[in-house]
Amino acid sequence: MTILQRPTARLRQTRLLSRSRWASFLARWAVLAGMIALWEYVTKRADDPFFPRPSVIAEVIQERWLSGPASHLFLSSNVSKDVVPSLTRVLGGWGIAAVLGITVGVAIGRSDRLHDYLAPVLHFLRAVPPPALLPVFIVLIGLGSSMQLSLIVFGVVWPVLLNAADGARSVPLTQVETARVFRVSRIRWLLGVVLPSASPKIFAGLRISLSLSLILMVISEQVGSSFGLGRTLVDAQRDFSLRGMWAVIVILGVLGYLLNAALVAVERRVLRWHLGASGQLSDTG
Repeated sequence: MTILQRPTARLRQTRLLSRSRWASFLARWAVLAGMIALWEYVTKRADDPFFPRPSVIAEVIQERWLSGPASHLFLSSNVSKDVVPSLTRVLGGWGIAAVLGITVGVAIGRSDRLHDYLAPVLHFLRAVPPPALLPVFIVLIGLGSSMQLSLIVFGVVWPVLLNAADGARSVPLTQVETARVFRVSRIRWLLGVVLPSASPKIFAGLRISLSLSLILMVISEQVGSSFGLGRTLVDAQRDFSLRGMWAVIVILGVLGYLLNAALVAVERRVLRWHLGASGQLSDTG
């Protein structure tokens, strides 16, 4: 291959990869559209009041949350009452748990003594179902946002902490010896060696904890909140509004998908070196 042919070959490979990604993207959304169409057909034929059609659910969503003026991006005032408080609790609790989990997890992972002493306690606390502790949090903290944030943090910190500890313990021996030979400072050692080595497992814990935070947000809002999607879901159930109940469920699913997609995008950018080395970059995009 001549020098002039190499750029052409690379350009052709880039175009083929781009087409493959677009084809994969369109195929995934085509499957989703097909599932929604099947859902519409089956529920229309069944005509069961407990399972409304997707088109009916979409009408409820549009009426409650997407009926505002164009100057507000068609978002109604119910968004600030239902969606915004829930998102604040999810992201706030998840963010606090991420900081605590990464900090404590890396410290435990780099200390054999701490790991040996604390591992049984950590695994015991991780095994405790957070919803079972909801009455305890209500008694100790009371109803309100503080209780909800505390429950979310307690429930989602363990995947991050344990994955961070496991990742910090799996730093390659060659990197440890190289840093020791060059007398790398403690801060540069943590930021330049330990965290990059542990980051794939840390992001795995972050993705698990993000989905758990959404679940715990709904549970906590059903008990101790006057606003939020969890409270809206309870009100719809008490009013026997099945359409409203399904509308909240769909909104929760959409929010979970968008949050996970945003985290995956950040993960791909931060771990681009890892995905490229493992051959996953071309598949994940």
